[in-house]
Amino acid sequence: MAVIVDTNVAMVAQGLARQADQTCVDACIDRLTELTSLGGVVVDEGDEIVGEYVRRLSHAGKPGVGRAFAKWAWDNRFNPQRVTRVRITAINHRGWRRYREFPDEPALMGFDPTDQKFVAVAIASRENPSILNAVDSDWWNHQAALNAAGVNIEFLCPQHAPPPR
Repeated sequence: MAVIVDTNVAMVAQGLARQADQTCVDACIDRLTELTSLGGVVVDEGDEIVGEYVRRLSHAGKPGVGRAFAKWAWDNRFNPQRVTRVRITAINHRGWRRYREFPDEPALMGFDPTDQKFVAVAIASRENPSILNAVDSDWWNHQAALNAAGVNIEFLCPQHAPPPR
C-alpha cells in the first residue's frame, strides 16, 4: 500500500525528536525499514518532499534509519517500482494555501503551510495514499478536516497525541 512519509517520521527514526519515546522510535524505524525494502512511497514531481528529507537529514552526521531513508528516497525518486511521483501545483500568491490541490477549507487555515505539500500529494495521487505521522501534533489537530477532504493519516505514535482541545 502506498504511503506519504512526513519528514517527522524519519526525524524520529533518526533519534532527532526528543519528545518521542522508544516505542515511537521503534515504530518509525520498523515502517521506514519496510518501505525501503518494499517501496510504496509517494512524493511530488518537484522534489519538495525528497528535498526536505535531504535538508533535514543531511548525509553528514551519525548513520541511522532516518538518514538511510532520506538517501533511499533520493536515490529511488525516479524508480517507479519503489516511488510514485505526483504532480502538484504551487499557488504563487499571498493566500494561506500553497498548492491548488490543498483543500480550500476554512478549518485548515491554521494547518502548517510547510506540511501542505504532503496533503496536496495525497489528494493528487490516484493511489489514495495515507500520510504517515509520528509526533507532529498538527496532523492530530486537523485530522477531522483532513479526513473530510479525503486525506487519511496513519499515526505511528498514538501515545503522543495532544490532549483534546
